Amino acid sequence: MAEFLDQYLPVWLAYPLAAAVPVALLINLLAVGALGFIWLERKIAGRIQDRLGPTRVGGRFGWLQTLADGLKLITKEDLIPGGADGMLFRAAPYVSMAAAFAALLAMPFAGFWDAFPAPFVAQRLNVAVFFVLAVLGLEVFGVILAGYASASKWSLFGAMREAAQVVSYEVPLGFCVVVPVLLAGSMDLVVIGDAQRGGFWNWNLLHDPFTFIVFWVFVTCAIASVNRAPFDLAEAESELVAGFHTEYSGLRWSFFFMAEYGSMFTVSLLAAILFCGAWHGPLPVTWGLGLQPGGWFGGLIGDGPAGLVCNLIGTLNVLFKGLVGMAFMMWVRWTLPRLRIDQVITTCLKYCVPIAAVMLLGVSLWQVAIPGRVLMGLLPLPAENRATLEPWPTSGDRMASNAMALPAPVAMQSRPIAGSH
Repeated sequence: MAEFLDQYLPVWLAYPLAAAVPVALLINLLAVGALGFIWLERKIAGRIQDRLGPTRVGGRFGWLQTLADGLKLITKEDLIPGGADGMLFRAAPYVSMAAAFAALLAMPFAGFWDAFPAPFVAQRLNVAVFFVLAVLGLEVFGVILAGYASASKWSLFGAMREAAQVVSYEVPLGFCVVVPVLLAGSMDLVVIGDAQRGGFWNWNLLHDPFTFIVFWVFVTCAIASVNRAPFDLAEAESELVAGFHTEYSGLRWSFFFMAEYGSMFTVSLLAAILFCGAWHGPLPVTWGLGLQPGGWFGGLIGDGPAGLVCNLIGTLNVLFKGLVGMAFMMWVRWTLPRLRIDQVITTCLKYCVPIAAVMLLGVSLWQVAIPGRVLMGLLPLPAENRATLEPWPTSGDRMASNAMALPAPVAMQSRPIAGSH
């Protein structure tokens, strides 16, 4: 986009505008998405508890209830406790919100297409997997700042619980993420997503039994890492009033919940990309519609526009998968009781870490024993998917790269030794 705008605008204006477009889209995805997610959670909670949920504001289904609550929060008085650290108290919600937003910068929403080789991603990174995990982990700093700066023991207890929980669950979460990286040979989310094209039988979820188990460990750790029930010990109202945000009100209070829903949506998208086919549907619908290069529909509108249509369909596909992940987390919240803090840490250290480590070893052995197979080893990996993968470097490749990195040998010139004739 920057190169396109550079043809009509000065460079100093073209590049900021090109950067502002994905930033504006992602901010609106978080802000507007939070309105829909809150409404969805109320409806799911009402259905599980045999209630109706919102039914008045905005029509029969209460579409505008969340918007009305947002207006109420904007107009509420924003109080700061007398003994609080004013600067840190004000900064904490924005730190959490910034971490939830920044993680989406490397999240792709559609991959490559032969006639449209431009993935839908704000900033493509070859280490996007661990960038997303690292940035999401920064959200805990906002929670710690809120607990420390509130001058309240309940807030501080909640912040310390959150810190211990997030640090603990980062370990098995990292083990789980390494499995799709091992299968694709890359930490680039675009490569991992495109390696699952073709149909549900090519998804990493069904690649082998070990990956299937790792997916559910990832789901458990993801729910814990975003502080959702039954792992929401940082804001346990039965013990800590409201936890780390006890002293917050008004708009700053809402930023914490926008960050929480943003993190939930991010880990749901990450699960979809790593395990559930990314932007590829369970069936190759675009090929049936003739949108592939040389297809009948691509022949009518051109391969370039057809590729763009495919990427738009893929974006809707991955957004739908993320929405399903959000609904699953909400279902779990209103179904399972809250755990104790010792049970939360025990679940991580005694169950998630060993299971994830053993499954990682199992996937490694599976790749050696049955390479190039999908659907629990029943089908061969398609050639187009195999071409997408990035092969791991062999010992010969490493020796060649090391040799290229070494400086050229300097020719030695013979000198006569003093005193020798």
